[in-house]
Amino acid sequence: MAKSFDLKALGADNSGKKSCTALIHKTIDLASKDGGGTLYFPAGNYLTGAITLKSNITIYLEAGATLKFSSDFKDYLPFQKVRYEGVFMKTFAPLFNAQNAENITIKGEGTIDGNGFAWWEETKRINAALKSNGTLKEPTELQKLWAEQNKELKVEPYYENTLKTQFFRPPFIQFLECNKINIEGIRILNSPFWTINPVGCNDVRIHGVTILNPDKEPHGPNTDGINPSSCSNVRISDCFISVGDDCITIKSGRDFHGREYGKACENITITNCVMLAGHGGVVIGSEMSGGVKNVVITNCVFDGTDAGIRMKASRGRGGVVENIMISNIVMRNIGRNAFTFDLFYDRSSKVEPVSERTPIFRNIAISNVTGRSINKVGVIYGIEEMPIDELTFTNINMEAKEGFTGNLATNLTFSNVDITTEKGAAFEFTNCEKLLFNDVKSKKPTADQPIIKLENCKTILVNNCFQKVPASIFVEAVNSDVIQGNNFLSLVKTPFIKKDK
Repeated sequence: MAKSFDLKALGADNSGKKSCTALIHKTIDLASKDGGGTLYFPAGNYLTGAITLKSNITIYLEAGATLKFSSDFKDYLPFQKVRYEGVFMKTFAPLFNAQNAENITIKGEGTIDGNGFAWWEETKRINAALKSNGTLKEPTELQKLWAEQNKELKVEPYYENTLKTQFFRPPFIQFLECNKINIEGIRILNSPFWTINPVGCNDVRIHGVTILNPDKEPHGPNTDGINPSSCSNVRISDCFISVGDDCITIKSGRDFHGREYGKACENITITNCVMLAGHGGVVIGSEMSGGVKNVVITNCVFDGTDAGIRMKASRGRGGVVENIMISNIVMRNIGRNAFTFDLFYDRSSKVEPVSERTPIFRNIAISNVTGRSINKVGVIYGIEEMPIDELTFTNINMEAKEGFTGNLATNLTFSNVDITTEKGAAFEFTNCEKLLFNDVKSKKPTADQPIIKLENCKTILVNNCFQKVPASIFVEAVNSDVIQGNNFLSLVKTPFIKKDK
């Protein structure tokens, strides 16, 4: 039976005034030599720097225990290999880190506090100096160290400005190429950067975790909640997340870095989670160059996030996002789009031949979603050389200021979809092909506006639609060929308008 090591009994200061880093590492080494064990933190406050975990080690914090991380950047030296925004570099050690280990657990009813305020302030200071001067006039010793240890680092030209900061905050928890990870029950506060960020790991379980990073002043920038990156077999369940960036994001590396690493993020389930403040509820990308596939998102609530479901990529990223199933979602107070599918995230990019640089979104099914107080139902932005393909929406009921718009997509299906808008059409699509509108409607259609508006679209079937309340126009088709099926539109003043330019 593995031993349990009581840190307080071993002499750890539980007032939070004296660092316990050396004792924690000594205890990890002792447990590891014995095959593994549990570091037990009883109620109290414990101060530490970066913690490197080993195989078969459990960190357990009982209720009333807080493990708070140091605000001294030097407590995260020496630099180590970290994946930062999809790019491997040498930088500050993650607060909890491990490499090529297995059977690691962080759990309990206690709290871990990343104490990210100093990191956020230094980031603001550096960004302001760069904006003012265009370069670092007086880099710190730590920035000089970063430059020295990353001389050979290459990135795409657009990302070179990011490297100019020479200061990259550590993720809270980043395990690199580890197996059998369990994070359960704990409360996580104030991450310096991304919070739970396993990279290249297999068999990851994140259950019953609360993550709270401030979304207002003092704002914690880029403090995403849970970001599996190039991981396999991940289960995220029963979590509560309110953060300063995306709540949950699935990633697999940036540009050629992600393609060379060559590991998709796959076999992911996200269930029974509640997301409040955050840029997005569940997001895929934009660093998805290794691909994302086989993802199930179900039984979640998004209340107050900027976006609901968001998938984003750009030319140059490459990677395939496919086999995604999303169901049983409730959204409320969404500040931007309930749904976003965007291959044109870099609006300045130009058409290029299809290659490994071309991102692909396909085979995505969304069902049983309801939303109120939504800014815009959704957007689809394909690219000319690679339209978004095979998107299906079933049993959707949304009330929003604006409806659903799309450009450059193929094989879109809307079935039993009811969209109420304050202005414009409920559905508006351009340059799309193979669209099926089956049993779509609007319970509060906008006066003198079509419910479905199409321009330069091909092969569209409108079928089994029953508009239950009066409407001005059901379909307005400009340079578009529409097949009318078996519809019931007696309450529509002008069911179909066809225009040619």
